[in-house]
Amino acid sequence: MRRRLITALGLAVIGMPAILIGGIPYFLLMGTFLVGAAREYVYMFRAVKLEPQMHITVGGVAVIVLTRMFFPPFAMPAFAGVILLALAWHLIAYERGRDTAAFDFGATAAGIVYIGWIGAYLLDIRNLPEGGWWFMLVLPCVWLADSGAYSIGRAYGKHKMAPRLSPKKSWEGYAASVFTGLIGGAFLVYAYSTYGNLTGDIAVWQGALMGLILGALSPLGDLGESMFKRQSGLKDSSDIMPGHGGFFDRIDSWLWGAVIGYYFLVWFIL
Repeated sequence: MRRRLITALGLAVIGMPAILIGGIPYFLLMGTFLVGAAREYVYMFRAVKLEPQMHITVGGVAVIVLTRMFFPPFAMPAFAGVILLALAWHLIAYERGRDTAAFDFGATAAGIVYIGWIGAYLLDIRNLPEGGWWFMLVLPCVWLADSGAYSIGRAYGKHKMAPRLSPKKSWEGYAASVFTGLIGGAFLVYAYSTYGNLTGDIAVWQGALMGLILGALSPLGDLGESMFKRQSGLKDSSDIMPGHGGFFDRIDSWLWGAVIGYYFLVWFIL
């Protein structure tokens, strides 16, 4: 726990200024996490004898993140081009004798889509008008829900939720995730509307609804990465952050939270 707290404080010291400033500092922060997660993703699949192409997976994520942040009109063509490049690479690999090249291509493409295209919604939220406030509404809801699930599940969890994917997760913890997300969303909207500049943009009940949805669905991101780790036989995606594992371990639930939060805001608030 001490290592987790020290690492969390270090990440906050680095991350909060970048979140508040936005622009290039924020891009570098999220880009580091997403590119680092892509690299860990490749090693996970290599552990089960698949060969997603490292340079195309990691480079593809970097290209998608870069274009989504600074050149949005080119993001979709860049995404399509990276996928086609991946297929071309694995076609050559099959011709050279790699019998599982089709499965390798599937792993490469999935990493580019999931970590690159989905992950870039972390940038899209910050690029919304008043994006710093929206980021500090959506992601803290995810963090609060995760903390509630961990605390209650650890203390009171008795009924296993997904024993094959994550033996320590319980339905009690999941219920706490939903409840904590709901309360967290309502509280944050109240606080930001009272002391910030979100007055009139979003109602407390809308914040509660968004928090409830995030608390209910963002745990699937955690379970998704757990599936990758179970099949690869790894406990963490890496050990780069003491007590927290790797980049992918940190952003697994953020990926779901970013997409859900972004479209909730765009469709119902902005």
